[in-house]
Amino acid sequence: MSDREMEDENEHDRANRRGRGQKDAAMDTERYQGQGGVFDRLGDKESGTGPAKSVEGYVVFITNVHEEAAEEDIYDVFAEYGDIKNVHLNLDRRTGLVKGYCLIEYERYKEAQQAIEKMNGKPASH
Repeated sequence: MSDREMEDENEHDRANRRGRGQKDAAMDTERYQGQGGVFDRLGDKESGTGPAKSVEGYVVFITNVHEEAAEEDIYDVFAEYGDIKNVHLNLDRRTGLVKGYCLIEYERYKEAQQAIEKMNGKPASH
């Protein structure tokens, strides 16, 4: 093999090994043996639905939010079920419009669960 061919081969090997996670594949199999891929669930253990516990309260994930909805609209609709600690409305960077979902945090589990039960299938804004 010529020097040029060896350089090309070494260059190819180096290019494939750059970045995170490019270590020995044997390490990955050792790391995930046994309980690999088994994660704790938040909320209702049986169905996987319900509010998720956060550090300060319970978070409800709201979908089908209109792209022109404002935080005040969401707050007005969901405030009747309890005291809202936080409303997080994600916006698209390019358009500046709502991405179609938001996160609402209630202080108590009962309030969050009631909001889920009453608003399931209904529009999230006026």
